[in-house]
Parts: sequence; C-alpha cells; structure tokens
Amino acid sequence: MADRQQVTTPDVTAPPGGHGAPDSARLALVIGALGVVFGDIGTSPIYTLQTVFNPADPHPVPVSTQNVFGVVSLVFWSVMIIVTVTYVLLAMRADNDGEGGIMALITLLRRWRGQRGRRAALVLAGAGIFGASLFFGDSMITPAISVLSAVEGLKVVQPSLEELVVPITAVIIVLLFLFQRKGTAAVGRVFGPVMILWFTVIGVCGIGGITKNPRILEALSPTYAIGFAVQHFGIAFFALAAVVLAVTGAEALYADMGHFGRKAITRGWVFLVFPALTLSYLGQGALILEDPANISSPFFLLVPGWGRILMIVLATAATVIASQAVITGAYSVTSQAAQLGYLPRLRIAHTSASTMGQIYVPWINWLLMVSVLTLVFAFRSSAALAFAFGMAVTGTITITTVLFFFIAREKWRTPAWLAGIGATVLLVVDLLFLAANFTKLLHGAWLPLLIGLTAFTIMMTWQHGRRIVTAERERREGTLAEFVEKLRSKKALIRRVPGTAIFLNRGKETAPLALRANVDHNHVRHEHVVIVAMETEPVPRVPEDQRVVVDDLGYRDDGITHVTVRFGYMESPDVPRALRVLDPDETEGRLDLANASYFLSTIELRRGTEPTMASWRKRLFIATSYIAADAAEYFNLPRERTVIMGSHIEV
Repeated sequence: MADRQQVTTPDVTAPPGGHGAPDSARLALVIGALGVVFGDIGTSPIYTLQTVFNPADPHPVPVSTQNVFGVVSLVFWSVMIIVTVTYVLLAMRADNDGEGGIMALITLLRRWRGQRGRRAALVLAGAGIFGASLFFGDSMITPAISVLSAVEGLKVVQPSLEELVVPITAVIIVLLFLFQRKGTAAVGRVFGPVMILWFTVIGVCGIGGITKNPRILEALSPTYAIGFAVQHFGIAFFALAAVVLAVTGAEALYADMGHFGRKAITRGWVFLVFPALTLSYLGQGALILEDPANISSPFFLLVPGWGRILMIVLATAATVIASQAVITGAYSVTSQAAQLGYLPRLRIAHTSASTMGQIYVPWINWLLMVSVLTLVFAFRSSAALAFAFGMAVTGTITITTVLFFFIAREKWRTPAWLAGIGATVLLVVDLLFLAANFTKLLHGAWLPLLIGLTAFTIMMTWQHGRRIVTAERERREGTLAEFVEKLRSKKALIRRVPGTAIFLNRGKETAPLALRANVDHNHVRHEHVVIVAMETEPVPRVPEDQRVVVDDLGYRDDGITHVTVRFGYMESPDVPRALRVLDPDETEGRLDLANASYFLSTIELRRGTEPTMASWRKRLFIATSYIAADAAEYFNLPRERTVIMGSHIEV
C-alpha cells in the first residue's frame, strides 16, 4: 500500500451543449447519447414480452386478450414512471457538478454529511454503495442476456441452428472483451447511427404489427394496467419480475449524464427512444393477440421473413453496443468507488487522446469476461437469465429513488408533504417490482444479490481496513511540525545534499515515512524538499487556478515546502504536471523538476492478533490490497527517478 489517495476516474470532457451551442453541436450530442446511453434499454424489447409469457417461467402469465392488454399497458406505464419520471424528470436534476449516477448521489451525501453531521447520511451512503455493488451484477448479466437474446433469433430463422446459439454468443463476448483495450474511440462514431437505425427499424416493425390489430393502442390507457393489477393481482404481481426487463438500462441515462448533458439525453429519449420502444411493445402485443403461438419470439416474428437475418445482424450490433456501454460503466463505477475510498487503486489505461472519460481497467475487464462467459454456459438462454436480471435493476432503482428524495428534502428544502407524496408513489412502484423479483430468488435472482453482497463486503472491508492502517501509519509517522523542528535543531548532524526530493504523503499532519527513514538512517536531506499530499474533492474536476496550495510550514529558509494538490473525482492525477505551476517564490527557490527524485512509502500488510476486525475480513482486506496498481504509474511518476521505501503494518 504505497502513498496514495484513492483511485480517480479519469477526467471526462465537459459536455459542450450549453445554451449558446449551435444546432449541429446539440444534434451531435444527441446522436452520441443514442449510441452510448440507450443501448441497454433499447434492446429490452428483444426479450421482455417473450419472458413475460414464457411457459417455462415458474409463474407464467396465461395468454389471453385481457392479459395481453394488461401486460402491454404495465410495460408502457412502468417505462413511463420509472424511466421518464424517476430518472429523466427527477433524478437527472440531482447532479454533482454535471455528473450523474448513484456514485454522484453518494458524493452529494458525503458532502452533506460533512456539513450537517447527520448519521442518516452515512447510512444512506452505505445503501448507495450497495446499489453500486448491484451494478456489478448488472454489468455481468447484461452482456450475457443481450447477446444471447440477439443470437437466439437464429432459432426463428432455422430451428436446427439452436445448438450454435451458445458457441456464437461466447465468441462474440470474447471478441467484445478483447477489443476493450482498443477503446471505444474508433467505433464510437458509428454507435449513434447504428442505434438510430435500430430504433427506427423496431419502431417501423412495431407499426407493422399494430396495423394487424389496431385495438392494441387501447393498452396505452392506464386503466388496463390498473385493472390487470387489481383483478388479477396474483398474475400481475409475478409478471412484474419480467416486466422490469423493460426498464433495464435506466440507470445508464443518469450515470452517463456527465458525458452528454441532461438536455441531450432527454431529447433522445423523448423524441426517438421512448416512441420506438412503445411502438415495438404495442406491435408485439398485437402479434400475440393475433396468434398466441407467437409468444416464442414476438420481437423477431414482427420482422418479415426476408428481413430476419438482417434483423439478427442489427440486433447483435445493438446488443454489443449495449454491452459496451455497461462494461464502460463498470470501469467508471470501479474507479469512482476507489476514489471515494471503497476500493484500492487499480491500473487505468486511457483509450482516447481526446476524451479522457474513455478508460480501460484491465483487472475489471478480465473479471467481467470470465463472469459473463460463465453465465452464458451456465444459463444457456436469455429466458433463464431473465429471472436473474431484474433483481439487480430493481435494487439499484429503489436505492436511487430513496437517495434522490433524501437529497431533495435536505439539500433543496423541498416541502415535506411534496417529497413525501412523490417518494411514496414512486417507492410503491419500485418496491412492488423488488418484491416480485424476490419470488424468483430460487430461479436465478440470487445471483445478482450474491454478486452485490460480495462486492459490498469487499468495499466496506477495504474502507474499514484502510482506516485501521491509516491510524497506525499516522502513529508511526508522527507529526510533520515536530519533524521539521527536529531537522532545524540537528542541522549540523544532517547533511544537506544538492537537488530536489519530492515525497508523496497522505496529508499535512504527519511526516512521510520515506522522509523520516532517509533522515534517521541515512542522515541526509535534499536542498529542496517538497512534501506533496493529494486531496480528492467531491466534485468531478478542480479548476487549474485552484489546483495547488503551498505551505512553507512556518519557515522560509529551511527548503522544506508542503504542497497540497487537489483533484476532482473524475480526474486522473498527474503529480509532475501539477507541480509545474508552482511559483519559485513560494517554494524557496526554483525546483529542479526535470531531475527531481520522487519518494514513495510502501506498506506491507500482515494479519495481526489485535481484534480490529474479524479474521476472515483481515484476510479479505490483505487479499484485496494485492490488486492495487503501482503507485508510481498511477501518479504518472518517472520510473527511473522514483525511490520506494517500505515498512509493514499489522491489521
């Protein structure tokens, strides 16, 4: 555990879609959002209604005119309430300097907790971390179910090809993860047009289905959804576990807000995505009304026979894009979680010279690939995976709703009666979906819960263990003020050598272990000593004029300076670059940064006998520390001028 702050998500370029942006720039943002944000939710029509009426479901919905109208109406109003109301109209207004997602909500809560000291904020932040943990389950299931559902279209064209579905899916998934290291910059330009074509085609196919039974348009009335839920509550309740598949990907709208801005995402949703999804669901409903046998694959059966092969190709491309988006989201969530202190630092590679938000996290990439392939070979069909999919989605949505209304009440001072009504209505819907998915617990819903609980345990253990290590380290380091005084009192005993030495430290209160060891054992110090501490602010980016704060530690003639370098949680820390802006007058002379030596203090963790935490958590904490990335590489330090000095601490 070398000197460091937590992992930072690399800087994301701010969306250029301001009020004065030209129409072409706004259109480009909308197209970009269509290619990245809506991939997951945009491919939901492939498997949603098929899963609802799947006879292999442990709680199947019988095919009847009333049930079809009720289910289609439930799907439409679920999308309307959860996606349009909860996310587009409400949650996306709760941004952290333009950034969205459940991690942004956690950051807002942490900031509020620091100001108000409320215990509730700490509890809710923990709930938010669990919601982020569930997202890892989503990141594993989405590529598996999406690509499987697209390739399963081969069975509609030729039933004898069924045996090829799993192998073809596995090959596509392996290629998808192998190409992650190349980044999305090269293919990102075609993502938007492909998804525009996708939404146009599924909308047109939906219209074709509606023309065969126009009465299906009546399902847009909420009376059908309410009537179905009231008159056939048992059937409707269990159906919710599959209906929720229609809103998978809703979190992506919020999480990717910092990339494209709220307006671009809202426009894409209102003017293309939502209408296209609605037409597709209505068309599939009409097709099932015409012939109940169509429940086997209503999405692909909407397509004329001559176009099904082309639709399979387009659907596969769309599901790859959906998978790409959620994989990238997993990189971002991992990086931000570590930035907030819940995971160790991981190696992050930038895959685009122009867009810093495009990152690649190798450790997470290979973990996801193995997990996704395991799911494909274990479940072997999108229908079987659908039972597991909804739990991760509903858990994240419910937690997001709770966090949003808490922030709305405490930060924005929304009237209690208004916040109470809004929270009650939306949480009733969310909790019904969540309860329905618990009925699938033995049929696969345990999987995202297990993944979420595992990730949550790792993150909370790391945070707790890190506090223990930090406390012990501070005890050994001693105060920086006393150490500086010691250097001044022993000038004759400590040799001052030419050059600049930069010691990375965690703050300004304690002395770096490497500096203390250099003085105590080697009896030398450099002419210019700069102690650098990194602070991660609860904002995405820190302005350059606020990047560094210099402190001479009380003396202007000892050549020792403390520098605090501030980064936002969406920035990539580059220590040498940040130090270039230092004023020589503030550092008691010009620093020789071109030849400066960088010193890191590394800590080896050992399991001790003190009852700091359970024995199994100690082993987990130490094991987790092994995945931490190299500190010199992470802080962009010159390898040939970096010295690492070690010690050990028992936990």
